[in-house]
Amino acid sequence: MMLKRFGVIAFLSLALTGSGVADAADLFRWVQYSPTGLEARAITESEACPALVVDGVSVAMQLRSTRGENYPIAVCTAAIPSGTKRASIDKTPLPLPVEHPNRILVIGDTGCRLKGKVTQACNDAALWPFRIGADIGAELKPDLVLHVGDFHYRESACPDGNDGCAGSPYGDSWAVWRADFFAPAELLLNTAPWIFVRGNHEECDRGGKGWARTLDPYPWDASSGASGCLGPAKPFAVKLPGLSIAVMDVSTADDAKANPLQVAHYKQEFESIRTLAPEGPVWLAFHRPIWTADGTEEAEKSGGDNKTLAAAATGSIPANVQAIFSGHQHKFEVDAYEQDLPIQIVSGHGGDNLEAKPPENPAGLVINGVTIKNGFAKPRTFGFAMMERAKDGPDDQWTITDYDTHGHVLGACKLIGRAVECH
Repeated sequence: MMLKRFGVIAFLSLALTGSGVADAADLFRWVQYSPTGLEARAITESEACPALVVDGVSVAMQLRSTRGENYPIAVCTAAIPSGTKRASIDKTPLPLPVEHPNRILVIGDTGCRLKGKVTQACNDAALWPFRIGADIGAELKPDLVLHVGDFHYRESACPDGNDGCAGSPYGDSWAVWRADFFAPAELLLNTAPWIFVRGNHEECDRGGKGWARTLDPYPWDASSGASGCLGPAKPFAVKLPGLSIAVMDVSTADDAKANPLQVAHYKQEFESIRTLAPEGPVWLAFHRPIWTADGTEEAEKSGGDNKTLAAAATGSIPANVQAIFSGHQHKFEVDAYEQDLPIQIVSGHGGDNLEAKPPENPAGLVINGVTIKNGFAKPRTFGFAMMERAKDGPDDQWTITDYDTHGHVLGACKLIGRAVECH
């Protein structure tokens, strides 16, 4: 029955590729975590913010960001008080946190790449399957969604005569953010609350204006930076029953070499997790991974493992951090180490072009001076991951399952503290 339902969703996704489900007013609505708690947000082309009702009481949404160049939209926001039972925007129910979230969907690097001579077939759901994966992910009914960054990929015009991407918008604009993320993710946005991580594609000179206006967990400030796009933000922690997820903005961290000024900065941020989440298991969520290889079986010749963060993390990550969740490398991989370090999980296979030659088996690779003891890799396959915890099980034991975009299981690992058992 489940596979049959997946097939129906996949068919509908193919039919809807390139178009949004939202009505003509282009109203998108969702719930996300911020440093101050849970927020309802909405994007509207109307002059006024939509109506929000919380437990039967009308609540005025505040204007988060106003219309601007290439952004003919307003973004509205309102805090959702702890303990809220029901909430809706324009009579459409919002997904609220469950009492004990045990199913957390992890996805990243979801947009369609158009940059110079590198083009992806954005109009072909088989070659850019983000909508299919998002719809199937919604069908699995997660309690929470964690996006590990890189939403915006359409940076250049589609070449003339290229039917695969013909008609695609490009640049830092609402048209691109709508096409790359909001329209294909709409069903999943309406399924569960989200945690958003900033990727390098959301830097200020790329897709940062759209990030700042719509998804940035911190307030928008039009007077700061490029039309409101701010530099790297401070970490914050989302505290859930039996788990804290600490979000870091490493969008500008130097991959290729250890930048001394950045190393000092990020070292302080890693150490700040001791205060943000002092007790219980902690996951770190940041875009650029540390001890994993993206392009070759010879790890030290590979790119993508961040030298700056590796230097900053050494001796700075608190002992209660169990795992690091990242994207940036377009693959799925789970790495556990000979050294006493958090497990590195890369779930960057959500939609953008996949890595050509990532390792098939990470065990034994030495990256940034760290040896991978064991783990699991499933390269060259689009998909997403699901973290699951037994209802009455230990807080530090989870199972991560890798799915392809059609809902087929590709592999799974059990996380026990900082160790993994994979099959």
